Amino acid sequence: MTHRFVLKRISADAIARSVERAVHYRLLNDPEQAESICLDILEVDDRNEPARIALILSLTDQFGGGGGTHAARRATEQVGKLAGAYERAYYAGLVAERQGRAHLLRGGMARTFAYEGLYEAMEHYEQAEALKPAGVDDAILRWNACARTIERESLQPRRDEPEHLLE
Repeated sequence: MTHRFVLKRISADAIARSVERAVHYRLLNDPEQAESICLDILEVDDRNEPARIALILSLTDQFGGGGGTHAARRATEQVGKLAGAYERAYYAGLVAERQGRAHLLRGGMARTFAYEGLYEAMEHYEQAEALKPAGVDDAILRWNACARTIERESLQPRRDEPEHLLE
């Protein structure tokens, strides 16, 4: 027999503290708890950007373990709900970068996917750089980190298969 629970709603006046709790659980390396808290916040206040960002980050924290593809799809969906164009570009880059880094940890053939993820992240960071507020160079810092990782790890794009001519 499967239990179906009706989730309890948090109160609107608990949102600020709950965002702090989500960040706290991320720092404790408990992204599933942080994710759950963020979902509770967004159920009450769907426009809460700090909670949405914490949710995106908690989902990307889960890329290294099982279910990374599901978490990546959900993180990308949340990025699309961010209010600002800069934030959407920056966090799309962060999702791609963390996917790339998760592939890098797997090693072997996954290194090609690591390159692709990091390169895609760099493209998003360039978009974010063009939209950045004055004094916010986060996208540049992330772009440089991706470039250094690609160079340090000697990552290469996927090679196309040679064409075989029929004779």
